[in-house]
Amino acid sequence: MKIDLTDTTASKINNALVQGRRAIGTPAIGMVLTLVIVTDEEHAYDALKAANNASREHPSRKLVVIKRVSRSPRDRAQARLDAEVRVGTDAGAGETVVLRLYGDVIDHAQSVVLPLLLPDAPVVVWWPVNSPSDPAKDPLGALGQRRVTDTYTAEEPVAELSARAAHYAPGDTDLAWTRITPWRSMLAAALDQQPGIEITSAEVEGEPYNPSGELLAMWLGDRLGVPVTRSVSGGPGLTAVRMETKNGVITLDRPDGALATLSMRGQPDRAVALKRRDTAELLAEELRRLDPDDIYASSVKYGVDRLNVAPAAPKAEAEAPAEKSAPAKPAPSPAPAKKAAKK
Repeated sequence: MKIDLTDTTASKINNALVQGRRAIGTPAIGMVLTLVIVTDEEHAYDALKAANNASREHPSRKLVVIKRVSRSPRDRAQARLDAEVRVGTDAGAGETVVLRLYGDVIDHAQSVVLPLLLPDAPVVVWWPVNSPSDPAKDPLGALGQRRVTDTYTAEEPVAELSARAAHYAPGDTDLAWTRITPWRSMLAAALDQQPGIEITSAEVEGEPYNPSGELLAMWLGDRLGVPVTRSVSGGPGLTAVRMETKNGVITLDRPDGALATLSMRGQPDRAVALKRRDTAELLAEELRRLDPDDIYASSVKYGVDRLNVAPAAPKAEAEAPAEKSAPAKPAPSPAPAKKAAKK
């Protein structure tokens, strides 16, 4: 069921939600959270489709905030709120309100969203694209206990990771981080099979400008305390992780984006499922836990600039012979030169 409201208010939207629930015969709310989706018109359809699929695991009220930029100065001076209320099968498991903001009300989106939040329920704010540099201080982000961004959609994804580290606040997370959960689980399980093994270095291979590769490399560097190299491949996504140990190389190789092979010395190669997941699966995973992710915080603060850095000792040893062999003969000292002149 859909109800269109033009030039409306938050109270009229709440009345339309009650009317819609009664019309389909479900007056009880029965939702566990409010999901605020901040996006533009271009990406609204895909974002809402993913949220509807995720809501089958997490029934929620979905508030889609679309800021419509007016073309003329007259239109920009006129504040207006249009809404589309969806309940029943059109809204997944829960209910949906699509909010289109015009004019000055764009700068006060939080005042529109606040009266529509479910009482006594957690709030998650998700930016599918164009996330703010500091989500916790954003007016809409301040309403949420959890703030979800996606650095993969940024123009410079790797540089965006530095901004995430600089402005991190408890409750921030990133779908680029969620994408590597199966990789982290599989690598941790591989190391558990060889307790006490000493790792000397690691390498993460994947597409260029893929922030998931950088996050996985930073996680390895932060957890293991070893130098990590980030190398480039043709993809899709992440393709391999190699960990050098004194007992050989542990390799997790996924060339096709679906099936990976885990190889380690002394054990037969094993095929493991590492399918690339869609946005709905990633969002559903993030909604399972609403407490701060301390492991993500530690990993993103590790720093992209610390990747691809060779150990200091080998570098010094390699340069030492070149420095010693540079001068062919020592230059004569000034004192012997003067004595020779007197003679």
